[in-house]
Amino acid sequence: MSTVDDERLARQRQLVLGYRIFGALGWGDTGDGHITARDPERTDCFWLLRGPAGFERANLDDLVLIGPNGSVLEGDGPYNRTAHRIHWPIHEARADVVAAAHTHTGWGTPFATERRLLAPITQEACYFFEDHSLFDDEEVQVRSLDGGKRIAAALGTGRGVILANHGLLTVGHSVAAAVAAFVTMERVAEAHLKAPGARPISAGAAREAREALRPDQSFPAQYTYLVRRHVPDLAGWLPAGT
Repeated sequence: MSTVDDERLARQRQLVLGYRIFGALGWGDTGDGHITARDPERTDCFWLLRGPAGFERANLDDLVLIGPNGSVLEGDGPYNRTAHRIHWPIHEARADVVAAAHTHTGWGTPFATERRLLAPITQEACYFFEDHSLFDDEEVQVRSLDGGKRIAAALGTGRGVILANHGLLTVGHSVAAAVAAFVTMERVAEAHLKAPGARPISAGAAREAREALRPDQSFPAQYTYLVRRHVPDLAGWLPAGT
C-alpha cells in the first residue's frame, strides 16, 4: 500500500475503534451521534459510520466516505445526515482537524442545558481550560450547513464546544485524540453536575495544569487505554509499542 493508503486505513481503524468505545460506554444506542475522520487524500471528504450499523458492532465495511455536498462517494448504505451538517463545516474551517466526535450522553447533554463553560474544578477539567467554547444557540436540531458553520465559528481554534441544550463536541489532530477528549469532557461534565458547589482553582493554576497535562500527547495515550479496556478483541489494530 502507498503511504496515503496506510494513513487512510489507520484512520479508518481508529474510527471503528472510536465507535466501539462509544458503544461500550452506552452511547449511540439510538444512532444519535457521529465520529468523522478526514480522508488523507480527498481532504474535503470524511469517513463515518453508515446509518444502520450499531456503534458496538462497527466494522471497516460499515464506513462510508462523504463528499462536500453530502453524497456518499464510497461504501454502501444511508447515514445520519446531521453528521454532514455539523461536521463538514468544522472540517472545512479547521484544516488541522482530522476528526470530530459528538454524541448525546448522560452527563454532557444535561450539562449543555445550563449553557455555560466548564470550570477548572478537577484535574481533568484543566484539559479544556481556555480551550473550549459555548455554542449558545437554540438550533438543537441542526437542519442546514448554516447551523454547522455557526458551530464551527463558535468552536474557533478550540478543542471542544458545548452545544447548548444538545451536548458535547470535540475535535483532534487524530481520531484517537478526538475520541479521548470526548470521553474526558463527558467525565468533566459529570463532575460539574455531581458537585454543583465545587470551587474552581485559579486561572493561573488551571493554565499550569493544562500545560503539564500535555493534552496533545495525553489524549492519544488515553485512547490506547480505552481500546484495551473496551475493545480488547481489536487491540491488535493499535500501533506497535503502544
